[in-house]
Amino acid sequence: MLKGKTVAVVVPAYNEETQIGIVIDTMPDFVDRIIIINDGSKDNTEAIVRKYTEKQEKSPFELGIKLEDFEKTFFNKALETVVEIRKEEEKYYPKHEIVNDNGFDRIVLINQENSKVGGAIATGYKWCRDRKIDCTAVMAGDAQMDPDELENICMPVIEDDVDYVKGNRLIHKSARVLIPKKRFFGNSVLSALTKVASGYWGISDTQTGYTAISLSALESVEIHKIYRDYGMPNDMLVKLNISYCTIKEIPIKPVYDVGEQSKMRIGRVIPRITLLLLKSFIKRLWGKYFFRDFHPLFLFYNFSFALGILNLYFFIEIIIALSTNMPITVGTYLGFVLLFVSSLQALFFGMWMDIQDNARLEK
Repeated sequence: MLKGKTVAVVVPAYNEETQIGIVIDTMPDFVDRIIIINDGSKDNTEAIVRKYTEKQEKSPFELGIKLEDFEKTFFNKALETVVEIRKEEEKYYPKHEIVNDNGFDRIVLINQENSKVGGAIATGYKWCRDRKIDCTAVMAGDAQMDPDELENICMPVIEDDVDYVKGNRLIHKSARVLIPKKRFFGNSVLSALTKVASGYWGISDTQTGYTAISLSALESVEIHKIYRDYGMPNDMLVKLNISYCTIKEIPIKPVYDVGEQSKMRIGRVIPRITLLLLKSFIKRLWGKYFFRDFHPLFLFYNFSFALGILNLYFFIEIIIALSTNMPITVGTYLGFVLLFVSSLQALFFGMWMDIQDNARLEK
């Protein structure tokens, strides 16, 4: 425990036979539960974790499932509805099997079909949410996250009621030296796009997986809909913002060359995540600022998009005129400039309001 609050660490692992032992051996003592999600590994990851589970010392206290632990009265009808909703959500999680979980096991192994890192984290989040873990952290199974920094990641959740804490490697002085240049550039681009899509304008290093989340945030976010692939951190930020969750960044060290083998291909990942962020932005705009709580920025953003689409007519006219050496009429030129400037102004107003509204969520 940490300051009297329960702490669990979800460890997604795919083919990490050389690294998973390091992660388990270096886990801080204050961590109550280590949830290893064996995401369809084809190597000896499962066998290695099983050895740890067989020789582990039992936890001094039991964690029970408290999903339905309430008195069924007229006033608790809403809670009964939540239970039914979660039962219905079960089918959306990856197929998985809890290998060991008698309530006292510190190391819990969950085997599941390969569903990428997002699917593995969703399964781990579900386990922790259902057992009412106060603070749930995520550490990769490749030992790229310094366990000595885990307490700093968890403390804002434990002491300051922050909903979501994430590490930030890009602001560390060694970042430009230690992080491969392609990754640094790709991370920076995706971080900029994620600011717009998520509404958390003050964050960066959106691709880091070193995070901690509160129980209240786990209960408010649709974790069964978390994006399965490498865009999971970006998608998670959008979901958190729609649920009005507070966020904080903690500087962490970039860790490389510890035996990890990257499975991410930058050229494939960036276009895919960019499309995901576009869809996520539209979902946040309508879901948060129209259906949940109407805000003028909804009008400014959509007015900007509408003017931009209308301006395509004048843009095409100008392109055709230039390609055929035809003169551009004054009306076409003025129409293009007027719509372009108006669209840009509406966009900037929308972004400014977005920044102002979400500043309260960043700690």
